Amino acid sequence: MAKQVAVVSDTHGFLSKDLLKHLQHADLIVHAGDICSSEDIKTLENIALLKLCLGNNDYGFSFAPQVKKNLHFIYGGLLWQVCHYRERLMPQLGGIEICGHTHKPFIDQSKKRLLVMNPGSPTFPRAEDGPTMGWIVVDSGEVQDAKIIHLDPASIGFSW
Repeated sequence: MAKQVAVVSDTHGFLSKDLLKHLQHADLIVHAGDICSSEDIKTLENIALLKLCLGNNDYGFSFAPQVKKNLHFIYGGLLWQVCHYRERLMPQLGGIEICGHTHKPFIDQSKKRLLVMNPGSPTFPRAEDGPTMGWIVVDSGEVQDAKIIHLDPASIGFSW
């Protein structure tokens, strides 16, 4: 059965209504750091299973001990690596790599057996794309779909 995975990063203490609307359809939420809010962790955990790594702005917060700089897990029959910084991921392992930090979305599937995604930022976008998140569908050890979702710019509540 296909699993729906929402991918976010760099929310910086703000979860927009548009973002929350999209997250309601997820089986898993992967957050690549800079969540900056214990309350937001609770909110996301109430929506779906949450996998979260630390970002460079998260160190002043006392998050649960399970939140690490680098995260590795199996989901949907695939190895997932999550780290705020792309250069700290290990592409030789294959699978799915999720990173953040730049606030600029991209998907790279140029290497066999590897998907790399930066979902951008739904809160502080640094690209013309505006606020974004990622979405990945996995089933039986294969990526069925991977895309960047463009969120409503008005939903972030301030000019970007």
